[in-house]
Amino acid sequence: MTRFVDLLSVAWAGLTARKSRTLLIMLGPIVGVAAMVGAVGLTESAKGDLKAKLAQLGTSLIVAQAGGAFGQQTPTLPDDAVVRAAAIPTVAGAAATSELSGIVAIPTVGSKDFFAAFPVPVQAADTALPQVLEVPMSEGRWLDQADLDDHARSAVLGAGLAKQYGYLRGEIRTIRLNQTDYGVVGVLGTVQLDPGLDNAVFITEWSAKNDFGSGGDPTTLYVRSRDGRTRATASALPTAVNLGGSNSVSTKIPSDALQASAQADKTLQQTALFAGLLALAVGGLGIANVMSISVIQRSTEIGIRRAVGHTRSQIAAQFLLEALFVGVLGGLIGAALGAGIVFTISAIAHWVVVLAYRQMPIWIGLAIGVSVVAGLSPSIKAARLEPLATLRLG
Repeated sequence: MTRFVDLLSVAWAGLTARKSRTLLIMLGPIVGVAAMVGAVGLTESAKGDLKAKLAQLGTSLIVAQAGGAFGQQTPTLPDDAVVRAAAIPTVAGAAATSELSGIVAIPTVGSKDFFAAFPVPVQAADTALPQVLEVPMSEGRWLDQADLDDHARSAVLGAGLAKQYGYLRGEIRTIRLNQTDYGVVGVLGTVQLDPGLDNAVFITEWSAKNDFGSGGDPTTLYVRSRDGRTRATASALPTAVNLGGSNSVSTKIPSDALQASAQADKTLQQTALFAGLLALAVGGLGIANVMSISVIQRSTEIGIRRAVGHTRSQIAAQFLLEALFVGVLGGLIGAALGAGIVFTISAIAHWVVVLAYRQMPIWIGLAIGVSVVAGLSPSIKAARLEPLATLRLG
């Protein structure tokens, strides 16, 4: 036991006496373990954020759009598409929007040229749209039945457009759609399942028909299905909405894009894990090379220890212990560094931190194993040195 403790102290002294060299050979295990901890931690944290979003937004929203018929420039859905969709037993709610063309939305004086070159989408929307999207108003109110009955020229801005317009909370704001002024009555919250709505202006169907000559037929239908019936509802929608008409109807489930993003994160995780393993392998070669050079540099020390009675096995054990220390320290530092990266980036991105604590011992063990294997050849080389041969090397 005393000899083993002496070996530990000698090995530790050998590392601490050459701090720069020790730090260099530790870089491989540090980078490798940090890469693996960071890769899994970041992708799992991002996936956790996506799962939280899906739990909050739900996976039951379906978007239906019309395909074009021959000779038709702007594909539209039937004017009673909402009623047809609501008749499906698995539908919990439906609302439609109609995209208007040829309208220039101007928020302030002096911006006409810019917004004429980069037109803002203007849409006629149902009064039930926020309820179907399950998106709250961030400011003011949504278009209601009173706006329709009173023929009020009311408008609601998307969240992104409100920022672009410099809209202030509680501000009385008027925008101009072509030559007609509209009063802004509210700002819709961020629509994460359909970001295109964030940059649109919403008006009533009456305004679209009377001020801009719109036919009123919807171009997009938003449907909220009952829980667990999203796929069945999406399959039934085209037939129910079209009812043998000339236009085809396509459907998509926006939450699928978030789930696909989570799968992409899994691929990125595997790639980063491979990069971490590669860093460990390259680090192992570095450990073997540096320790081999160290054997030559420390030949005098080895010769003296052999001369005073240390056996070959003790010399080999000393160098193996040094490699073991490198793996342990490098693995621990790498794990801490990787965890720090995960915490920092998750805090910046507002993710829930997810760390693979159960896998950390495996990765640290890999770093230790690579370091010990890399130290085998230098250890054997040191053990084979004869006392007289070390004098020539030294």
